[in-house]
Amino acid sequence: QVQLMESGGGLVQPGGSLRLSCAASRSIDSITSMAWYRQAPGKQRELVAVIISGGSTTFADSVKGRCTISRDNAKNTLYLQMNSLKSEDAGMYYCRALFRYEVYWGQGTQVTVSS
Repeated sequence: QVQLMESGGGLVQPGGSLRLSCAASRSIDSITSMAWYRQAPGKQRELVAVIISGGSTTFADSVKGRCTISRDNAKNTLYLQMNSLKSEDAGMYYCRALFRYEVYWGQGTQVTVSS
């Protein structure tokens, strides 16, 4: 198994920036893909961004141009840089890793966007 631990969430004003981190308990060099999901109260969990082993990335339309997903293999860590945050970006952000035939989820980190 692999354990994922998110961090970096918190309170940010609209228009502000935040960088979320997801630390994995093992090497992510050979991971199939890693992604960030988010879930607002009363809503379904949705995909925010994904990065595959080759480095290609994709983003939800709602965050395109405002978010960057990246990883640091030396630190076994996935990042999500979020800029120009909106109230709609608030929610619990989860890290997801796909390795071989298994999917792993972190416990989430809370992002609150408020003035």
